[in-house]
Amino acid sequence: MGAIVVLFLFVVMMLNITEQIKKKSIRKGFINNISVGSIAGLIIFLELLVVIGGWKYKGSFIPISSEKFNLDISNTHALGKVLYTDYIHLFQISGIILLIAMIGAITLTFSKRDNIKRQSYFTQIQRDKETAVSLVEVENDKGVKLND
Repeated sequence: MGAIVVLFLFVVMMLNITEQIKKKSIRKGFINNISVGSIAGLIIFLELLVVIGGWKYKGSFIPISSEKFNLDISNTHALGKVLYTDYIHLFQISGIILLIAMIGAITLTFSKRDNIKRQSYFTQIQRDKETAVSLVEVENDKGVKLND
C-alpha cells in the first residue's frame, strides 16, 4: 500500500501543476481526453463483468485444504517458480505495461525549457587538439582585485 502512495507522490511531483495552470486550456485536448478516458473506463467495466461472472464457477474451485504443499522450499522460491513457469506471459505483459506507463509519464512531463545551457555531444566528440585548448594573453593588472 505504501508503494502505491509513493507512486502517486512521484506522479504529482512530475506533473508540475503550477506550470499547467498558467497554460491556456485547449478544448480540442479535452475531447481527446474524454475519448481515451471512455476507452479505459470501458475496459475496466468489462474486467469487472469478467470478475463478477467468475462467481458462477465458485463451486468448482478446489479447496486449499485439499492441496499438498512442499515444506522444503520457501515462499519466495514457490512464488518465483509459479511466476516464471505458469504465468510467465502475464508477468512479461505486466512488465511491458509498466514500461509503457513509465515512458508515458516521462513524455507527459517533458518540456523543452529556454535559457538553459545544453551539452552538444557531437561538438565534444568532433573536437581535436587545436580546438580543445586555446592560449590567451592576459594583460598585467587587469583582472579581479580581491582586497578592495
